[in-house]
Amino acid sequence: MNKKLVAFFSASGTTRKLAKNLAEILGADTYEIKPEVPYSGKDLNWNDSQSRSSVEMADKNSRPAPADTDAKISDYDTIFLGFPIWWYVAPHIVNTFLESYDFAGKTIVIFATSGGSGFGETLNQLKPSCADSVRWIEGKVFRGRVDKNILSDWIKSLPLK
Repeated sequence: MNKKLVAFFSASGTTRKLAKNLAEILGADTYEIKPEVPYSGKDLNWNDSQSRSSVEMADKNSRPAPADTDAKISDYDTIFLGFPIWWYVAPHIVNTFLESYDFAGKTIVIFATSGGSGFGETLNQLKPSCADSVRWIEGKVFRGRVDKNILSDWIKSLPLK
């Protein structure tokens, strides 16, 4: 089969742009992970300890509700999973997504956008949300605008089957 999906969460649009370009290069389908209640600018204020994103990220067990669970994960072998880095990890809605489907036997390549952080403990915090048989590939954290040549070179460097 070897079908690819680019699944992504994007609160501000930065990760969405990257994911769409990645999907175009891969010839992959896309699926946007959307929260049931969209994030507002106020919700994303990381300087406010009472903002929605700050409260969610302070609780490792927080699982924001998804808008839907319509992704056809069973149709794909490889899932490129993108998100912004929040507090040195993936936003908890990414865990919600992973816990909503059966990823057994799939390859998941994570990629992220960030203004300055690396992956930190991201992979360690995502792995428990999936079956043990998932093959994880820690991809890359992208900063700023990324042209398609950089994305193409990155894809070629991945240890995909």
